[in-house]
Amino acid sequence: MLVALAGVVIAGVLGLLTFGVQATAGPDGLPLAVAVPGPQLEPVARQVTAHGGDQVAWRVTDPAQAQRLLADKEIYGYLTIAPGSVTATTSGALNPPAAQAAEQVLRGAGGAVAQAMHAPPVTITIVHRTTLGAKAIPLAATALLWIAALAANALLFVLALRRKQKPTAGARLTLIASAAVLGPALVFGLANWWAPEIGWTWPDLGYLALVSGAFAALQAAVLRLAGYAGIPILGLLYLMAPSVAGQPPELIDPVYRALIWSWTPFRFATEPLRSLLFLGDRTADVTTGLIVFGAIAFAGLVVSSWPGRARTVPPEPVGVPDGTVAAVNRSSRVGQMGATPRSSG
Repeated sequence: MLVALAGVVIAGVLGLLTFGVQATAGPDGLPLAVAVPGPQLEPVARQVTAHGGDQVAWRVTDPAQAQRLLADKEIYGYLTIAPGSVTATTSGALNPPAAQAAEQVLRGAGGAVAQAMHAPPVTITIVHRTTLGAKAIPLAATALLWIAALAANALLFVLALRRKQKPTAGARLTLIASAAVLGPALVFGLANWWAPEIGWTWPDLGYLALVSGAFAALQAAVLRLAGYAGIPILGLLYLMAPSVAGQPPELIDPVYRALIWSWTPFRFATEPLRSLLFLGDRTADVTTGLIVFGAIAFAGLVVSSWPGRARTVPPEPVGVPDGTVAAVNRSSRVGQMGATPRSSG
């Protein structure tokens, strides 16, 4: 009974941390814009921004500024209202659920505006268009780098314990360096199979190397500090983090946003890689990712390579074979017990 109850509790916790993110997803402050070419259409734009409530965070701007905001990922799409036409614009370089949610809202709002203006139906435009395979690469790459590093660290830890010792600092550092090379090679090979149209550059591969090395260093540090208990902890991070990193924060329930999304390293790997691959420039999230993973790699390397405390072993008697002292002591005790006092005379 207690074992079954424990299984239910564990399953409930895992369900809350994984499927719960998707089950509670919904728009909350989705950043969108309405672009108008001049002040004569601003009243129409204001009418659009009055709808949506807390689910949408509208802003009114001009078409040029709207393009810059979309390229900087400050908005997920915008509605362009011009005399006789309404256009909804999203980006293929965005998080796919974010782009999909933006398109749904823009399509509905644009359709209502076009009908009120007696204009043709709303036109949908997608900039930085990408294939389905390419859209999956950033999150898949992040997950693969984590799994590869975790499998290697766990195997190194288990093999060392079988030899009744812990992994040495040299072994951990060698593993981290190897992960920084082999992990990106794995991602590059699979990505060229799944999405051959992606034009990889050295900065893209360098960022993968930093992420892979930082993941390996973080895991090595956790295993050194926590031992066997670190393996399920790191596994749990993998189970819950990709579901969060695959969603924009505006679609995540505020509880999950605060408890998981705010700190998970997966989001700092996924979105900067998406920007590098599809936008081709160093946006703000790329700079943030470099800082975060640089700090993770540094901390992990320090903990992984820090010298351990030397254990003192009691000195053995010099020149006496093992077990001799104990045998002599036992025989002397036996002799004393078996001796009988002599009577005088």
